[in-house]
Amino acid sequence: MRNKDAIKAGFRQAFADAMQSNDTNAVVEAFVNYAEQIGADIKADAEAYRQTQDASILARRGVRVLTSEEKAWYSKAIKAMQSADVRSAVTGLTEGIPTTIIEDVLENIKKEFPLVNAVDCMNTGAMAKILINAQGRQKAVWGALNTAITKELSGAVAPLAINHNKLSAYIPVSQDMLLEGPEWVDAYVRALLVEALGEGLCDGIINGNGKDQPIGMTKDLTAAVDPQTGYADKTAVTLTSLKPAAYGAVVGTLATDDTGRARKIDSLIMVCNPVDYFGKVAPATTYLTAVGTYVGNVLPFPTQIIQDANVAQGKAVIGIGKAYKLGVGVGGDGGRIEYSDQYQFVEDNRVYKIKAYANGRPTDNKAFVVADISGLEPLQS
Repeated sequence: MRNKDAIKAGFRQAFADAMQSNDTNAVVEAFVNYAEQIGADIKADAEAYRQTQDASILARRGVRVLTSEEKAWYSKAIKAMQSADVRSAVTGLTEGIPTTIIEDVLENIKKEFPLVNAVDCMNTGAMAKILINAQGRQKAVWGALNTAITKELSGAVAPLAINHNKLSAYIPVSQDMLLEGPEWVDAYVRALLVEALGEGLCDGIINGNGKDQPIGMTKDLTAAVDPQTGYADKTAVTLTSLKPAAYGAVVGTLATDDTGRARKIDSLIMVCNPVDYFGKVAPATTYLTAVGTYVGNVLPFPTQIIQDANVAQGKAVIGIGKAYKLGVGVGGDGGRIEYSDQYQFVEDNRVYKIKAYANGRPTDNKAFVVADISGLEPLQS
């Protein structure tokens, strides 16, 4: 059996490649391959637990005590999935996945995907939209008592519609997995949702073109929007060194918003492809100390370096993490499991689809900069 981390890494790379090539079949194939490996892992752990009653197996796998609502929902779902007329049975499962499950999935996504944790990610539940201040900090105006109010603190309030963009995940469930019981099925479903939704969110945060998907950090909010392809990419600035002068020149452009108002920046994020991290960024941020030990990820300004395969090789995104607003929820009818016969892989599998709703965008166009790091020079010790 492959190492669990290797399984995740393989899925994330396959998913990122499929998304960049816009190959729907490859996306689904990545889901299915990952599901089969995770399913085999979970069934092996379930059998080991039955034989040993070792509680550490449950902790390692993330099996948890279900609430009464969760257990009732899984029991109904398992019964529906075992039905001879599965489509009709699943359609009759009118309740969506309990919000407690979605909340747990989102918390685990934040732990597994540093990029989602670095942005301002909000669990919107069934909300249709959130309001964001797209022009940052506002300033009140002093005046004498009893004088008229001369300034309305309206700013540029932008509604961010959550229910416009559907994020779907495919969940292949084998019949023998259903026999493991609600707690183990829950562990399986949550494992798949964390990876599938997490990867989908990261791709949207970075590359989303705003057309039925979020507006990514790499997109130009001020350029004309193409009705077919959405927002255009930002022009990358060349970054050949991460020494103070060169890095400061790039990140200094983030210190004012679109209106020219200065803003205080406490920390930044740098998102790059894993290949570039080891080939470019690590050599440019690592030095050898006098005692013969290496110190890595050293930058002139506090910056969290995040590896994400959804970033194109040769590029990096640098910006204010919390200036990206992301809303995730299940919507009015979200969290529902639907039976899908669009993809059939093996006879024992039944394939289901679950949808969540999400949207996101930077608060302003100067919150993130795209850098060309293809010529990034190593740091000389």
